[in-house]
Amino acid sequence: MSLISQFKIKRRLFAIWTLITFIFLAVFGKLFYLQIVKGKSLQARALDQWTRDIPLKAIRGDITDRNGIVLAGCNTTYTLFVRPNSTTSLDGTAKAISEVLNKDYTSIREKISKKGVSEITIQKKVTKEEMNALKQSGADGMYFSRDVERFYKYGNYMSQLLGFVNVDGDGQSGLESYYNDYLKGQDGKELTETDLIGKELEGNVHYIPATDGLNVRLTIDSYIQFFAENAVKSAISEYNAKSANCVVMHAKTGEILAMAQAPSFDLNHIDRSDINALFQKMKLNSISSVYEPGSTFKILTTAIALSLGVVSEKDRFYCSGGKIVDGKRIKCWKSIGHGSQSFSEGVQNSCNCVFMELAERIGVERLYSYFEAFGLRSKTGIDFSGETSSILLKKESVKPVDAARIGFGQAIAITPIQLIVATAAAVNGGNRVTPHLLSGIYDLNGKTVLRNYPSIKSGVISEDTSATVRKLLKNVVSLGSGKLAGVAGYSIGGKTGTAQKYENGAIASGKYVSSFIGFSSVEDPEYIVYFMVDEPQGYRYYGSLVAAPYVGQIFSRIFDYRELKPAEDITPHMYFEMPDLVGKRAGEAIKILNKFGVQFEVSGTGGFVVASYPESGAVMNENSIALIALSEE
Repeated sequence: MSLISQFKIKRRLFAIWTLITFIFLAVFGKLFYLQIVKGKSLQARALDQWTRDIPLKAIRGDITDRNGIVLAGCNTTYTLFVRPNSTTSLDGTAKAISEVLNKDYTSIREKISKKGVSEITIQKKVTKEEMNALKQSGADGMYFSRDVERFYKYGNYMSQLLGFVNVDGDGQSGLESYYNDYLKGQDGKELTETDLIGKELEGNVHYIPATDGLNVRLTIDSYIQFFAENAVKSAISEYNAKSANCVVMHAKTGEILAMAQAPSFDLNHIDRSDINALFQKMKLNSISSVYEPGSTFKILTTAIALSLGVVSEKDRFYCSGGKIVDGKRIKCWKSIGHGSQSFSEGVQNSCNCVFMELAERIGVERLYSYFEAFGLRSKTGIDFSGETSSILLKKESVKPVDAARIGFGQAIAITPIQLIVATAAAVNGGNRVTPHLLSGIYDLNGKTVLRNYPSIKSGVISEDTSATVRKLLKNVVSLGSGKLAGVAGYSIGGKTGTAQKYENGAIASGKYVSSFIGFSSVEDPEYIVYFMVDEPQGYRYYGSLVAAPYVGQIFSRIFDYRELKPAEDITPHMYFEMPDLVGKRAGEAIKILNKFGVQFEVSGTGGFVVASYPESGAVMNENSIALIALSEE
């Protein structure tokens, strides 16, 4: 054999060997790809072809109040499926379904007789009683999956607070969203092996059980929540207001006992057609919106000034109706002025001039240092999504005129929850609490999975300073503008607030935020109640008239609910009729009211009375508050 022939044979052998090697590698590569790379997905596809699965929906955990009352729970229903290949008698199965579910036999028989369909959905929201009746009918080929539907016991109560879930049962807003990972659980399924035509193989059923969600217990007290809910709804109706909000907090622990907002919406019938509108409804203003606090902020200015020793109860001030700061005249709310007054009377009268003077004595550096201590320069850390930060001027940018306005609650914007926390620190002995809604998380057997303990930072102010603040604020309720928040026989302190709103950098005419924050008892604060009405309509927009009465109403109901007896003597009222003031000069009307010893507010700056509240002839007593509206004749 020639060398050329041998070379050709070797080349052919090499080519054959190369081809065999390539085929081997290709087969090996394909096997590797199928077995290793795609193995799990192919196994899943095979399992899907040879099995039928029924989802086992996890039951979402309950949300309850502190007393165990269910606020958000679940209704369990079932979806009925029929697998024709597993049915020995289509007639019998159709008959059973038509009788138990009150459906037309012919249409059911036709539906389950369709060719080429392995599984047919017959009806959703089948009750447990209906499911048991179908199982006991003797018909076969029927299967049931568990469905879980969220329900809210009180519908349009706590709407923004609780939030809601989507169609898949996952929390979308509120506490449903914040604690979703604990509430949602883990779905399971029932797998049944079938033959080539989809008929079940006996004894080949596998269960992957669902893990139900955990129960979330809140600090909310349903009874106190009802008091707050009824109050905000009444305020909306009475004053045709944009919104109303109420928060009740334990002054020493930060536990939120109630958080109500109106208008609200029914959590069991949510309109999802307009997402933007729904988003606005979802917003919880007490946590997610900032406002100028107005005169309620004077509580903090008082606490800071007393803590620093720049004022004492004996100090005297003079109010002429305004104060010149940096060449600008800043008005007191009482344009005719309060005249000479003690510090205690200045707090009682809510005199702006007094608090401008205090801000000047404190100074910007120390003012902002205490803002930090009271928690106004950071979020409170409440367990709720969407908490908003305060809006403060940069410290280095604050001018004396800005500091003066901050002293009485302007040129600063904070959330209601920040104000509540700071006020609690001012009256509870100087301890800053972290507000919280969660009491604990429990499994289905009631075993504690997580318990939430109060977080408290002490030393914001001293106990002695706090005691003085409490005494001054008690006078506001017993003698001053907060009279309508009082409850006869009970010790209550607090402060009114009336703040003008701004739009596009200018004061919005006729738009106010009316508020009151109160606490009880003065000697040992437990409850702190904040009530705010946004844009009340009409000339009765003062916090003393709009918000304070609702706080008094809530306190009265809490005292009854807790069966707390009066701790103070109740003195009989001296009753009289509201005089006719309309048409009188402002000075003359004020003299008449002073003669009766009536606390009063003044709306407008004109020289004559054009309206009064209450109207002439109404029965009043020494705890009543009057309002006169002034205008030029």
